[in-house]
Amino acid sequence: MRNLLISLITIVLLFFVTIGAKSQAIYETIESNKLGNSRQLKILLPRGYDSDDKKRYPVIVVLDGDYLFEAVAGNVDYYSYWEDIPESIIVGVNQVDSRYDDTMYSEQNSLPIEKGASFFEFLGLELLPYIDRTYKTEKFKVAVGHGETANFINYYLLKDNPIFQAYIAISPDLAPQTSDYLAERLKGIQSKVFYYLATSSNDVKSIREKTEALNSKLSALDNKNVLYKYNNFEGPTHYTLPAHTIPKALESIFLVFQPISKKEYDETILKLETSPVEYLVEKYKTIKDLFGIDKEILINDFKAIEAAIEKNQKFEYFEALGKLARDQYPNTLLGHYYLARFYEETNEPKKAMKTYQSAYILDEIGGITKDLMLEKAASIKADFGY
Repeated sequence: MRNLLISLITIVLLFFVTIGAKSQAIYETIESNKLGNSRQLKILLPRGYDSDDKKRYPVIVVLDGDYLFEAVAGNVDYYSYWEDIPESIIVGVNQVDSRYDDTMYSEQNSLPIEKGASFFEFLGLELLPYIDRTYKTEKFKVAVGHGETANFINYYLLKDNPIFQAYIAISPDLAPQTSDYLAERLKGIQSKVFYYLATSSNDVKSIREKTEALNSKLSALDNKNVLYKYNNFEGPTHYTLPAHTIPKALESIFLVFQPISKKEYDETILKLETSPVEYLVEKYKTIKDLFGIDKEILINDFKAIEAAIEKNQKFEYFEALGKLARDQYPNTLLGHYYLARFYEETNEPKKAMKTYQSAYILDEIGGITKDLMLEKAASIKADFGY
């Protein structure tokens, strides 16, 4: 039954890639001076991508793109459709005939050599600059690898200014010294970095053991700049593990981007000793700082903060929420409703009544209707005899 469910999920995800974003799939060949040959790319642009507008997108670079691309692209398309992660540009690098050469490292120091060193430079000096020139990219970039390529993506973290801000290492076939390099680097890194690591009970034994050892080192780190997540799955093999890890990795990396969940509401927002409005503003500032995305505050997130104010009876926060709502949705009833609630609960009924009444010409939004506003005004008028 479980295998059937996984198969159905895979079919759904492939449906999203082939149907939902069909017109946005691009196949390209890039000539590389570093490699001395050409390399095939698969590129998936977000739905509605328009080269003429100003919107820009994170980039997810998928090594082993010949088989891993569709799994990543399908999940990204699905999650971004529901606004749980940002729309992104997916770039798959075909390595079907060059995987061993591309990931070559020295037996002496575990660092890239020969064709591995050339591939390292190709990604950083040729591929990403090409993608940035050609498409509307944001600064936030993710690297995805599996097995040998999951080991390879770690080399970019060892640079002073890593070109990737997030790493998805699926069942990494780690070089002997990679774990030590990585732990030492992440211990003192000064910029924010997301690192996702995964193995499974049925992974290749040597890979699983090295991955578990790496997890022990990374779990012991005390650095707030490192946003680390580890999963050890029960059941998947080395080859089926990507289907399980990619959704978890995306959820982990883009957790703050997601709408306020019931868990976030219950465990964090309701227990705040400071302003929930400031929490909301900081959440979206973090999205901007991390991903470069100026995301409009969701109506449902406004409603979550409203609910917390009502439940905790901290009505003084309605004023700040109202001003924020007017900035975000200036032509709607949202801001006026919260400001009227503020006046209503802080013993200024006449101001509340007038605020409810003055919003009549504005657009309805999020269940706040003109009838509701007029009913509120009429109720105050009846209660106080205005």
